[in-house]
Amino acid sequence: MEGGAYMNKGEIQAMAFQLIGYAGDAFSWYFKAIAEARKGNYEEAEASIAEGRKSMVEAHNTQNDLLAGEAEGEDMVYSILMVHAQDHLTMALMYERLAQEFVSVYQELHALRRERVNE
Repeated sequence: MEGGAYMNKGEIQAMAFQLIGYAGDAFSWYFKAIAEARKGNYEEAEASIAEGRKSMVEAHNTQNDLLAGEAEGEDMVYSILMVHAQDHLTMALMYERLAQEFVSVYQELHALRRERVNE
């Protein structure tokens, strides 16, 4: 991209929809991971987290394209849709961390329950 180029509102919105889609997919996978861990299905939980991370890679690639364009001097129009997309991305990042923690907590909880039953 040449310095001083302009990304129009339609291009910004298209990238925002990509971010929303990828982040939404990741969030869904992380939510599924917690549900699987609750049931004691830890392999499925870990697989869901791995799938979520694939979606996050795509989201980060889209975000990096935006950041690179701005760093190269490309003007970006303000878009509330992009703000919304960035919010989705942030929430998916946080939910990934929570999903990992919940999987660990459920593993410990289930192990403690097994110990109590075997006492």
